[in-house]
Amino acid sequence: MLTSLHDFIASAHLTTRELPLFGCPVPAGFPSPADDHLDAPLDLTRHLFRHPASTFLARVSGDSMLGAGIHPGDLVAVDRALRAREGSIVVAVVEGEHTIKRLRYRAGRPWLVAENARYPPLAVGEEQGLAVWGVVTHVIHALGDHQVAAV
Repeated sequence: MLTSLHDFIASAHLTTRELPLFGCPVPAGFPSPADDHLDAPLDLTRHLFRHPASTFLARVSGDSMLGAGIHPGDLVAVDRALRAREGSIVVAVVEGEHTIKRLRYRAGRPWLVAENARYPPLAVGEEQGLAVWGVVTHVIHALGDHQVAAV
């Protein structure tokens, strides 16, 4: 378990890695003629992290956020520079345990709400010591088996 997120982020060495970016949008509807055009390379660090010095990646375990498109094994980008607001998906610590949930408020009291009906909302009282580590800004996940059958 991480006890000092600030020290973790401060010790991380972020490097940039530019990847080729196809210059034309790829339609998800009907096929269109392809342009053999590459745009300027895309640096994923700059693209995914608005505040790189205060952003970290975390691997997700569990299925409580499936309804938000966050699956077990996914990576989430978490930005500590953003202020968590009503409806933000956050990485939080409650009673020393880390969790990813949607932040809601009812009668001025914070609640952590799953995006899976199997998990009840969690009302967070002062005695439980809620600490919001950051706001989830991006989700990175594989689409499954990438083997293509012969046509």
